Amino acid sequence: MGKNDFLTPKAIANRIKSKGLQKLRWYCQMCQKQCRDENGFKCHCMSESHQRQMQIFGQNSNRIVDGYSQEFEQTFLDLMKRSHRFSRIAATVVYNEYINFRHHVHMNSTEWATLTEFVKHLGKTGKCKVEETPKGWFITYIDNDSETLFKERLKNKRLKADVVEEEKQEREIMKQIERAELLATTVVTPQGEVDKPLLNLEAGGKVGFALGSKKDKEKEIGESSKLVFDYQEANDQSKKPKLGDDDDKYGKSSKSALEELMLEEERKKEKINRKDYWLCEGIVVKVMSKALAEKGYYKQKGVVRKVIDKYVGEIEMLENKHVLRVDQEELETVIPQIGGLVRIVNGAYRGSNGRLLGVSTDKFCAKVQIEKGIYDGRVLKAVEYEDICKVSS
Repeated sequence: MGKNDFLTPKAIANRIKSKGLQKLRWYCQMCQKQCRDENGFKCHCMSESHQRQMQIFGQNSNRIVDGYSQEFEQTFLDLMKRSHRFSRIAATVVYNEYINFRHHVHMNSTEWATLTEFVKHLGKTGKCKVEETPKGWFITYIDNDSETLFKERLKNKRLKADVVEEEKQEREIMKQIERAELLATTVVTPQGEVDKPLLNLEAGGKVGFALGSKKDKEKEIGESSKLVFDYQEANDQSKKPKLGDDDDKYGKSSKSALEELMLEEERKKEKINRKDYWLCEGIVVKVMSKALAEKGYYKQKGVVRKVIDKYVGEIEMLENKHVLRVDQEELETVIPQIGGLVRIVNGAYRGSNGRLLGVSTDKFCAKVQIEKGIYDGRVLKAVEYEDICKVSS
């Protein structure tokens, strides 16, 4: 058996001694060699290999120290991200976990002399939240990952949309209250003039009542109710968009009681199904993000394969089959040729498929006939371009 063989007593003793961590002051970072005692470290420093490494270090010391510093910092932050991503923990605990790896970059080869200086550096650069306590320095990892920032931005966007929706509902409620108060405090004459209430009670005044026949009272009640509903209908018609002399969005202007109920149902469906998000799977959209113009995706069409958190879609480009993740604000609906299949992505008939019958370029709306479902065969005469989109074949 040779002098330096693997199973010699000396080789076994050396392996036993080298187990675990050794003292930092007897480690040479340039040669990546750990010595067990002061005498061994002294002998290593006098060796030719160490002298050659020190000559290399002397030629450009700043670059080598900066490289070790960056490697130490990156490895330390990776450990924080992997083991203590969302927790507040003592810096010494993380450092002890870091040095458990035998071939780690030692701190005496970096620009920081102590752990305190390194922790302060992390706080100044915004990579960790640093707190000094009587028990020592505590650090919290700040997650600047792109995926995390993306989710945080989507969350803030949803919260903002909810606040806007609440404000909109409050304004609608206030308008309804004002209309109700106006109808309660005004009288509509047959000539269409609005007068103030004629009854004025003063202290000590007398009130007289004229009693008529039952038939006259019924006739008077019927006329007054008819006038009030005529007034409301005139107000509603003045607020609706005019699409023609005889036709409006929902049909003819002269409606029966049944048509009035259908019209009211249409309005309720429109209010319920009108959302601030419209993406859905299987539709063809156009990418309008100028940030993607350099890569050749600007104004290119793709198919929505997946919807993430209602506002973001994974788009498979039709030209090169690349998959992009784009926000709906940077997308645009695509209108097919007349006779093509479309999907209603917003409004009263949201989610229904239909056939494009015509396009009005002046009013920026389209005529669509719904196919299949409970509304099969119904024709919508004025659907905005933003509410319909081409279906992928």
